[in-house]
Amino acid sequence: MPSASVEEYLEIIYKLQQEEHPVRASKLAKQLDVSAASVTEMIKKLSENGYVNRTSDLGICLTQKGEKAALKLIRKHRLIERFLTDVLGISWDKVHDEACQLEHVISSQVEDRFEKILDSPKTCPHGYPIPSKDGKIAKENVKPLSDLPVGKRGLIVKVFEEDPKMLQYLSTLGLIPEVEVFVKEIGVFGGPLLVEVGRAKYALGREVASKILIRERNN
Repeated sequence: MPSASVEEYLEIIYKLQQEEHPVRASKLAKQLDVSAASVTEMIKKLSENGYVNRTSDLGICLTQKGEKAALKLIRKHRLIERFLTDVLGISWDKVHDEACQLEHVISSQVEDRFEKILDSPKTCPHGYPIPSKDGKIAKENVKPLSDLPVGKRGLIVKVFEEDPKMLQYLSTLGLIPEVEVFVKEIGVFGGPLLVEVGRAKYALGREVASKILIRERNN
């Protein structure tokens, strides 16, 4: 069983691979807030243990073994988040950090119990898919709300989970997964988006809108 530090690296590499593939070591260091030397040392360890492959352009990518280990941890993390919100009533802006602490210590037996109590949830509170027990994860056709044209509708699928203040803000606006939004106007020169949520209208900055991932819907 990999150590907590190895698990954390694999989890972060998996998430970064959704944005770039292969993952640059410099980006991994920035995400983890550690030195380049620390990342280099860990990459060497991960490579020796068959979790990652190094590429010719100084990038890294998970092997099948590495991806399996990453998804196992991500499954625990997202089940914990769902348990904390649905059973313990903790708000969605606080559960990510709590789950980061617990994901390394719960057993497979507790993980299975969580899933049973929660009736096999498909997503975490932020809308991210929960991997299956055998390491499969749903593929999603989503894009940032900031890319949605004027006059188009989208269903919020998931939101960036690691910024508590933004999650609190989105909650006050009702911008949560499974809610439909309509882009009414877009400001010029990178200006804000004016979106409709039900009968309410809100101006969203591009940075915030880019962290809300939607599935475009036909009007």
